[in-house]
Order: sequence, then structure tokens, then C-alpha cells
Amino acid sequence: MTDTLNVAGLTVHYQTREGALQALREVALNVPAGQIVGIVGESGCGKSTLINALLQLMPENARIAAGSIRLQAEELVRAPPRRLRDLRGRDIAVVFQDPMTSLNPVLTIGRQMLDVQYRDRRPRAAKLALAAAMLGRVGLPDPVAKLGAYPHELSGGQRQRVAIAMAVMMRPKLLIADEPTTALDATLEVQIIELLRELQQEIGCAILFISHHLGVIAELCDRVVVMYAGEAVEEGPVHDVFLSPGHPYTARLIECDPGRMKTRVAQLPAIPGNLPDLTDPPPGCIFRARCDSATERCASHPGHVALAPGHWAACHFAAKDRA
Repeated sequence: MTDTLNVAGLTVHYQTREGALQALREVALNVPAGQIVGIVGESGCGKSTLINALLQLMPENARIAAGSIRLQAEELVRAPPRRLRDLRGRDIAVVFQDPMTSLNPVLTIGRQMLDVQYRDRRPRAAKLALAAAMLGRVGLPDPVAKLGAYPHELSGGQRQRVAIAMAVMMRPKLLIADEPTTALDATLEVQIIELLRELQQEIGCAILFISHHLGVIAELCDRVVVMYAGEAVEEGPVHDVFLSPGHPYTARLIECDPGRMKTRVAQLPAIPGNLPDLTDPPPGCIFRARCDSATERCASHPGHVALAPGHWAACHFAAKDRA
């Protein structure tokens, strides 16, 4: 199976007063064609930086210090700005967390969906017909009337459906979903997950799904990459990673999922300690200071330990723990 997205050795630094903040370090991941790959981790793990790097839309104080980002074998790092503009929206599309900030509040839905099709030379009427058809496909009632509505006239769930319709309208090769269900209630969350799965199967695109919600990752994704403090610490099929985690951080993250709790408790479980200072990351395993199983060996950086076909963890004791 060919990879739609291939990221190798991606290292991103932010220049700050305290020095270079190493937001991503040697991140590697693949998103095969036709699959949904989840990225999960607590706040500060580097999920947002990864998205910005993939889109090549980073703040002025950020730079890619090393690594490669390939979309179907085409290198994106240091690609000409005009080429990147051609790719965004057509070959790479994004569904953001809050559609109220990603949609223009002073333009109608129809106008914004026309703007997405600016490369298409078809007549305006044909573009509007496609826009209405996509709104209907994502489940919006009376889609023709919705073209004349403004974002504030729609509910949160309807706005997110509009954002999804805009993202998939050009049939992208890669769809990046940046926590698209976080602002929705549980019922709408399930509906959006089902919608994304159906659209992915129809279009055949690959999806990179960013979330901190383990339940959503387990329900939607084929594979999952676990990130911690700017590093990918485990990757594998969702079933393998969730049932037999190889990295201590993955295991603790799963234990802290409120969905696993069967009884009421006064305090939710949490991983003790804090994220390391990324302007001066500690040597060795990045999770060492918060790990109950850490030894002197953890002062050296662990490599990728293979646990099963397609499943690895960056821990010296991953294979031993699994045995």
C-alpha cells in the first residue's frame, strides 16, 4: 500500500527569548492511502505544530531544522510558495476545531464555497450546484437555502458540517481533521465521526485525525501515533496500541481516560509531574522524569522497539513489558 503522506525525521524549533524551543524532534509517521491515522497526546505534545508544518503555514519564529514531508512523493519542505498555494485546499484540506473561527463571519456559506472552487473554470451556476450537493451530502437540510446563510445563523454542528463539506468538495488526497468534534456534544460527535468515515470511503482520501479523545481515535482510526513532548513515542494499529500499549506514557494515557472508569471517584486520574522544558530537553527518554519504571538505562535515548508487525514503541523495556 502506497503512502499518501510520509514524514521523516521532522524537527521544528521556535525561537524564543529563552532559546530555541524544540517543539518537534525527529517525528516520523506515514499515512497510507485510504486509511485514517490518528495523532493523540496531551496538550503540549506538538500536535498543532505538526499540522502547521504539514501545511507549511508556520509563524515567523518557527523553522524546520531537519526532516522531510512528502505528499505522494512530492517534497513540501522548502517547496515554492506558489506550489504550496496550489496544493492547499485541493490536495491537502483541513477541518479545524472551531468552524466559527475558520469560517468568515461576514460572507455567506455559498460565497465561501465558491471561493474554494476558484481554480475550477466551470460556470458559477455549476459551482453553486456542487456546493449545494455537498451541503446535502453532509446532512444539512434545505442545502440550497443554506448557501445564503451566514455562519452565525447555523448551529455548531451545522457549521462543522459546512466546514467538512468545504474540505472534501475538491476531493483532496489528504484531509487533516484538527479535533473536529471537540466543541460538539456527544450525540453530534458520533454523527460527525460516522460522516467522516463515510466520506473517506467515498472519496478514497487519507485522513490524519488529530485528537486528545482516545474514544474517538479508537472508534474512527485504523492506526494511531502517540506523541509526547514533541516526540512520537508509539505507533501501531489502534487495536494493538490500545489493548497492548508498549510505551509507559501510552499506558498511563489510557488509564487516565474517564471513559474507562466504572465507579465514581472524587478525583480523576492524572499522570504526575509536568512536561519537560523543551528549550533544554533532558537527555535520554523524554518521559523518564514521569515514568514509574525508569532506570539508569533510560538516560540513553531509546530506539524504536518492534512489538508486532507495524507496531513499535520508543522504550528500552517495551518488548520486555509486553512479554
